[in-house]
Amino acid sequence: MYHNKVLAMILAGGQGKRLFPLTKDRAKPAVPFGGRYRIIDFVLNNFVNSGFHQIKVLTQYKSDSLNKHISRGWNLSSAIEQYIDLVPAQMRTKGNWYLGTADAVYQNINQITDDNFSYVCVFGGDHIYKMDVSQMFDYHVQKQADLTISANVIPIELAGEYGIMEVDDNWRLTGFIEKPAHTPKHIPGDPTKCLASMGNYIFNSDKLVEELKKDAQDSNSSHDFGKNIIPNYLNKGLKVFVYNFASNEFPGITDTERGYWKDVGNVDSYWQANMDLLAYSPELNLYSSQWPLRTYNYNFPPAKFIWDEEERVGVAKNSLVSEGCIISGGVISGCVLSPNVRINSYSSVCDSILMENVTIGRHSQINKAIIDKNVEIPPYTEIGFNKEEDLKRGFYVSAGGITIVPKGAIVD
Repeated sequence: MYHNKVLAMILAGGQGKRLFPLTKDRAKPAVPFGGRYRIIDFVLNNFVNSGFHQIKVLTQYKSDSLNKHISRGWNLSSAIEQYIDLVPAQMRTKGNWYLGTADAVYQNINQITDDNFSYVCVFGGDHIYKMDVSQMFDYHVQKQADLTISANVIPIELAGEYGIMEVDDNWRLTGFIEKPAHTPKHIPGDPTKCLASMGNYIFNSDKLVEELKKDAQDSNSSHDFGKNIIPNYLNKGLKVFVYNFASNEFPGITDTERGYWKDVGNVDSYWQANMDLLAYSPELNLYSSQWPLRTYNYNFPPAKFIWDEEERVGVAKNSLVSEGCIISGGVISGCVLSPNVRINSYSSVCDSILMENVTIGRHSQINKAIIDKNVEIPPYTEIGFNKEEDLKRGFYVSAGGITIVPKGAIVD
């Protein structure tokens, strides 16, 4: 009954520097994922499936690809006040780009006040997970909170990699530590676990507007929710509660999906999240009809596998193959293929991600690589076996040894 009083604001303006070169020509939320999706599709599906249909997507850097994807693939019914609106950085309040996450919302504060929304959900647009947001919202209302933050339960030994939240026995926030050097406070009842912030917030709009205006006047502020707004809430004694994401359930949830959340902030975590999809019982199930995952629908024909008298044998093992792909001989194993990829005869592609319009020439060998859009790999090419050679050829190699061939690269 509250949903028409709730505005969802998706922060989708980050540069995604650690995902370079995948973010060389696109914003991080627009990076392809799982073959036919974009990263931002997951948070949009979470809101739409949860019954929230008034959504603003705040964009900034290299947003053209993201704009096209949302405008072409996400059309809600404006006749019944459903919308996903793109809101580019307009410098309405200042003559600069967004200075931080809080400043991004402040510069678009009119989106909140013009329609008198009572609640504002501020979520990131660059994580992979499923979540029934209405359960977090009901928790926020039940607690009579001024702010509710979603948190993922993680092993306490991993605390140094995340922003860690500390709570009392009622799950009210008592402290926030960014990448603590020492063991933080554990969650109530389990000394082996702690709480990592997911960067998803639900605010009462009156307090949020008030705090954003004050923060905007503070020249010493980083204008960031984690660094400034949340500590200000705590210092003023406002009611800040933490929502346990591990308790979230959605239609069709499997045991392996419970608590699954991936921050695909760098190439290695991005590659691993794609590989997670290939398991027999994946931690993120793309195939549930009870929690549909919408995206832009390509007008490509079905995937095609060739096996003929010329001994061309097209085989895919433990792989995702999108529409428009042709496996014209050759073998792919442990791969994720976006639409319109062609694998030619006698080639082998293992543990790799191939994006749209990639062609793999005959007798080529590809191993543990990400090949971005519009790349043609010539016959008899090897990629991913000699990392030093890959670097000399103008490719990129991640800390975990993933070779990345940039979008539109000319491969000799």
